[in-house]
Amino acid sequence: MTEHSGGGRAGGESLLFLTDEQLRKGIEAMFFAYRGFTADPDRILDEQGYGRAHHRALHFINRAPGNTVNNLLSILGVTKQSLNRVLRTLIADGLVESRVGTQDKRERHLYLTEIGVALEHQLSDAQRVRMRAAYRTVGPQAVSGFRQVLEAMMDPELRRKFNAARESRK
Repeated sequence: MTEHSGGGRAGGESLLFLTDEQLRKGIEAMFFAYRGFTADPDRILDEQGYGRAHHRALHFINRAPGNTVNNLLSILGVTKQSLNRVLRTLIADGLVESRVGTQDKRERHLYLTEIGVALEHQLSDAQRVRMRAAYRTVGPQAVSGFRQVLEAMMDPELRRKFNAARESRK
């Protein structure tokens, strides 16, 4: 097949081989999309004296209340020292609550407080608005393709965790 051969797909848009220039354009598009995706939350976080690490912690604690610190470490892929610094701030500021495990007293389970939930919703609402507008612009096939591309870019171990987390929410 040639580079632009359709392989049976409508419109001949199936590219089995991408040029370096096409890949560069995709990389740049992702870079600028990420800047846009994080711009609104960054402004909100900056007003509070927080950064993206705080946002990621709030997001994943909100997604799985009661998650352990060790599991959050695994999800975020950061050092224990780095996560502890973020958690100390969020706990001291009243956004996160750390509870000792009932089964294992060494475990710490994390929950957002009302203030933490409010901030997390403000941050994720800003991102949902941007994503919803983009998804509406491009349509359902592009949304599905975009998600497939993102998943294909994940390291295999992270993809397994992502898929397992997605299945557990069903």
